[in-house]
Amino acid sequence: MTSSADATDAPSSSAYRSVRAELEGLTTEAFRPEHSDIDRLPTLDIAKIMNGEDATVPTAVAAQLPNIAAAIDAIAERMGRGGRLVYAGAGTAGRLGVLDASECPPTFNTDPAEVVGLIAGGPAAMTTSAEGAEDSAELAVEDLSALGLTADDTVVGVSASGRTPYAIGAVEHARALGALTVGLSCNADSALAAAADHGIEVVVGPELLTGSTRLKAGTAQKLVLNMLSTITMIRLGKTYGNLMVDVRASNEKLRARSRRIVALATGASDEEIEAALAATDGEVKNAILTILGTVDAPTAADLLKATNGHLREALATTHRP
Repeated sequence: MTSSADATDAPSSSAYRSVRAELEGLTTEAFRPEHSDIDRLPTLDIAKIMNGEDATVPTAVAAQLPNIAAAIDAIAERMGRGGRLVYAGAGTAGRLGVLDASECPPTFNTDPAEVVGLIAGGPAAMTTSAEGAEDSAELAVEDLSALGLTADDTVVGVSASGRTPYAIGAVEHARALGALTVGLSCNADSALAAAADHGIEVVVGPELLTGSTRLKAGTAQKLVLNMLSTITMIRLGKTYGNLMVDVRASNEKLRARSRRIVALATGASDEEIEAALAATDGEVKNAILTILGTVDAPTAADLLKATNGHLREALATTHRP
């Protein structure tokens, strides 16, 4: 005879078996029998093995560079029209997206609303596990709806497995609204990549610790997110060469860096640099333009506005390279 409790548990057990079977088919979840005694090894040996595993990640990223570049060009085109870049993920993937988004304002002087990181479970999930939230595609729709998503925006779903409902739900909802979508995963032929306009699948292989995708998969995701945001900002004119000319000088270190950037770009004396920064209210890009273009601060501001913030283009109008 089957008890009511058994009847209640049966569907759940069946669901777990289904998910388990699905996970066992993922490269990121594969078991490494050669490392089954790793806990018996000396610490240095474990560190060497882990370092060797990590060294394979850049090669896996390199295999996806054409897909990454295509996604970046599409993102930059949308952001150039005023769109936003939104990352959506759960667990480690979500935290990495929030991290990348949070570093854009101090690095590129972007508005915090321009690059946004969404993590399943909300801000509290950054420090407190809320991994169950990853199973809700509906939660992703709610989070994106709160942003007032438009067709000019880009949503990047991030999931090591490529099967996370939160990430897939975010991409599917965004695509239905006409927004650009990118699916970043670490398994081939993932549902996430299939749901997106641009699929990026960095196959890093099984983890040192079975299923611990905060390791190689997390490193791969961090590398790709670095590229998506950094190169997009380069395309949007947020740099001059390899100088962060839109850096926000919010502390002593960054104020010192601002002066160094102006010096590297112009070769001007300390006195000229201080005068230029004072005239432009500390705006590095404007200060460089006043020095190299030999224009005053209001003219520099007008030229940068006319060229959508592209310093090189603004300098060209003053007949300087």
